[in-house]
Amino acid sequence: VQLVESGGGLVQAGGSLRLSCVVSGQSLHLGSYNMGWFRQAPGKEREYVAFITWTGTTYPDDSVKGRFDVSRDNDKNTVYLQMSRLKPEDSAVYYCAGTGLQGSSLRSATSYQHWGRGTQVTVSS
Repeated sequence: VQLVESGGGLVQAGGSLRLSCVVSGQSLHLGSYNMGWFRQAPGKEREYVAFITWTGTTYPDDSVKGRFDVSRDNDKNTVYLQMSRLKPEDSAVYYCAGTGLQGSSLRSATSYQHWGRGTQVTVSS
């Protein structure tokens, strides 16, 4: 399974970006494959952003709730992270990840078996 993120870049505070994660080697039409987004800023640990279940239910972290929205297009085998009202503290490398595991453990990076290489998001003040 390979995951490839795209869509990162430099944006001013208050702006928007949409990240994409294309999945190959695993059809998103198949049940029980859940997708997550994480981010890691320099000098900090990787942190949870949001995940979306194979049924389409989303679980954003409180820090991004109301600003970020995760979605999936199973026909395109792609997961998206729509980010709006961006803040400088949102600057990080953003990673998508996939797993066959279920439940609340999906907020933990250790629950994911497959990872992309990340895409850089920089928000200027």
